[in-house]
Amino acid sequence: MASTDNGSNDIQNTFAIPKKEILTKEDLDKFSTSPAFEEIIGFIRDLSSSVEGQKLGDADDTSPAIEKLSALLKSLSKCTDDILPFETKSRFGNPSFRKWYDTVKENIPTWLDGLVESDAIPEVSKYLVDSFGSRQRIDYGTGHELNFLAFLLCLKKLNVVDKSNYKSLVLKIFFGYIEVMRGLQTTYWLEPAGSHGVWGLDDFHFLPFLFGAAQLKGHKFFRPKSIHNKEILEEYSKDYMYFNSVHFVCNQKTESLRWHSPMLDDISGAKTWEKVNNGLIKMYQAEVLGKLPIMQHFIFGSLILFKGSMPKALADSEDGGHGDDREHEHVYAFGQEFPQCCGIKIPSGIAAASASGQGSISSRPRPLPFD
Repeated sequence: MASTDNGSNDIQNTFAIPKKEILTKEDLDKFSTSPAFEEIIGFIRDLSSSVEGQKLGDADDTSPAIEKLSALLKSLSKCTDDILPFETKSRFGNPSFRKWYDTVKENIPTWLDGLVESDAIPEVSKYLVDSFGSRQRIDYGTGHELNFLAFLLCLKKLNVVDKSNYKSLVLKIFFGYIEVMRGLQTTYWLEPAGSHGVWGLDDFHFLPFLFGAAQLKGHKFFRPKSIHNKEILEEYSKDYMYFNSVHFVCNQKTESLRWHSPMLDDISGAKTWEKVNNGLIKMYQAEVLGKLPIMQHFIFGSLILFKGSMPKALADSEDGGHGDDREHEHVYAFGQEFPQCCGIKIPSGIAAASASGQGSISSRPRPLPFD
């Protein structure tokens, strides 16, 4: 059964389809001091701690939950293999992604059967479906990635997984999800959801860098500046998520890291991986969980519980999450900054690299919390 919003294992009898709750800056401020916020950050910290000093190949958990999640990821990848992209010269998202999305959405309740109790499947599956990107806009960003983290948090609150599973949950399941998303990005040319996925460290992702920095904490030889060594990236991308992610970015873009990924270049100046990991956690709180353009789309149910000022009619609409099938409705007229997360079509950098062999140059971001 669902647990309460304070992270305990108290029982409540009903599950709920997650809905939007954050409408205004006041809602976001309330969320930032809520049990739900602390629960998400605490979960990230615990997952991060579980992989310190661990390689990707160290995920040796063969528990039924991890095995079923691994099978789910294989099913997702098979859908990508089976559903071919339309032939097009456009560098924007490929419409075949919508067929993939619909196929996956239809099958997820079956794939979750036996992993999650039947009454909880509608609530849990909403987070999972919304973690793959927007069906309407064919884009993806850090808000969608947050939904996969929320999916894993729901499994924890349902006692499907516990701390003994956390290492494999990061190294095998979360990284497996990243590989699924790379398959979608390269096959269907998903567009970044705003400029660099709204403060993603590459065009799409954030958390692989955060968890990857934790893996490298205390390493005897590798330092943050090691990302500038191509041989290290190639040799150790199979072991460390951070190197793997930087390697993937560099393979998709031309020019130096300094030009196409200035945030990663700045971070490489940190003295230790501890500073990188701690800085990324602070940055995630400020630039993902603390940004209205992202969090106005995040959804809350009985497992991740928060109540804001969202009118029921708007919260109940199909536009409630990132995976909606309607034109996107914004709420920025309530005095907030203009939402950068959607509505601004940005061609896929992967598509551009594939079509012309040329990468993109990013503008320089704000200072980062790594000192």
